[in-house]
Amino acid sequence: MDRSDRTSGMDRRRFLKVATAAAAGVAFAGVNPLSALSADKQAAAKQAAAAQAPLVFVVTRGGTPYKNYAAALKALGGISKFVTRGDVVVVKPNIGWDRTPAQAATTDPTLVAAVVGSCYQAGAKKVKVFDYPCNDPRRTYVRSGIAEAAKNAGAEVSFMDERKYKRVDMKGTVLKTWPVYSEALDCDRIINVPIAKQHGSSRLTMSLKNWMGVIGDPRGRLHQDFDHSLADLGHFFKPSLTVLDATRILTANGPQGGDTKDVRTLNTLVVGTDQVAIDSYGTSFFGMKGTQLGYLVQAAREGVGQVDLSKVRYSVIDVA
Repeated sequence: MDRSDRTSGMDRRRFLKVATAAAAGVAFAGVNPLSALSADKQAAAKQAAAAQAPLVFVVTRGGTPYKNYAAALKALGGISKFVTRGDVVVVKPNIGWDRTPAQAATTDPTLVAAVVGSCYQAGAKKVKVFDYPCNDPRRTYVRSGIAEAAKNAGAEVSFMDERKYKRVDMKGTVLKTWPVYSEALDCDRIINVPIAKQHGSSRLTMSLKNWMGVIGDPRGRLHQDFDHSLADLGHFFKPSLTVLDATRILTANGPQGGDTKDVRTLNTLVVGTDQVAIDSYGTSFFGMKGTQLGYLVQAAREGVGQVDLSKVRYSVIDVA
């Protein structure tokens, strides 16, 4: 080894000592030297990781319910990710009230038809549509427009039969054994299609509360502890897909409504797999945040879904 090599070796050793001391000094000051030197790179890495995370839900706005739904499915990878050939699928809209679509108390009928049609496109064997209305189902099914639209799309539309309830162990915090409609249990897939609207007791009704339409009486008992009850429903029911209808929203006097002055047209859907995150986003339509609804906070606490939208990946798409 000649002199230049020895000098180079000494320089490297001196450099390592200085660098080590500098790093120790920064660390002693409470700063990670790597983060201090590469904050921009770390931010870029986080953004790249977020971009690779699964898309939890998609917000589509500006189009008809059919176009919004089609755009959402395309962004999520297609209906075949959620329904497979030969499946028996239950599509669960809100048909709770004797109201027209313009009154925004029930799910938009054209959206229900679009969901039913997509299931058949994926090869579903049968698609069933039903709900347990608060008003007479013979009126609600017709006046909502859902019965006709769903039948025209090929669905089997039926009134719920009290003989078809099964008492099951829901393993909930407050909902223990409870009657649940058997056809909602015995299907291969269930798709939740609620409407977003104001509610006098739970403040808002969206995805989690829509499950009340497939359980039996005494449903009124859930009002005694909505936070835990709705979290329990979300924990029990596992939809393949949730389609939150915000084509029109009812901003006051819900859940029944009646006065179109309380209706706001948004032409928006929120479609995805995390019903808690979807409801959390849905609160923004009413000038709220998900953390303001106790049942969403409770559901997140129980692992049903994510209420903090900063922790999920979602996309907003404007539909022409």
